[in-house]
Amino acid sequence: MLEERTFLPDDGGRLAPVMSFLEAHERRWGAAAKPSYALVGTDEGDRIELPPDVHQALKQVVAALLAGRAVTIAPRSLTLTSQQAADLLGVSRPTVKRLIEKGELPAQRIGTRHRLALDDVLDYREVRRRRQYDALAETAVDFSIADDPADVDRHLREARRVAAERAEGRRDN
Repeated sequence: MLEERTFLPDDGGRLAPVMSFLEAHERRWGAAAKPSYALVGTDEGDRIELPPDVHQALKQVVAALLAGRAVTIAPRSLTLTSQQAADLLGVSRPTVKRLIEKGELPAQRIGTRHRLALDDVLDYREVRRRRQYDALAETAVDFSIADDPADVDRHLREARRVAAERAEGRRDN
């Protein structure tokens, strides 16, 4: 049960009614109401309420499958090895080690190995994404077809200079 598993989109259209039900229920009750969702069995007393995070996971899985995307469920322990953290962040294990050494990613040393809290790794991933989006926004150049090509070229050069300075500043730290 606790193995990683990937689910592929359903071409049979069986998920559309599920998503329609979930959306209709939220429209009817709004965000302020706390809707109750349950699994129901064949016997009269077979009913169990779904916790809110299970409901959120269900909504996300259904939405992704309906959008034609595969969904991988990968149960994680609350502590990760440096390799598991690297896999989650999409970087190499040596990169995780450098982040730990620089103090950017908290870790506990157990013998010769590091253990990282899942929350810390997820927080770091979110901070890194925010920094990447901010850097993109800072270096974005708006132009239209009517703009003078020399002006566009000047703006692009400036954006590249800012990006290079930012990258150089990260290497120095």
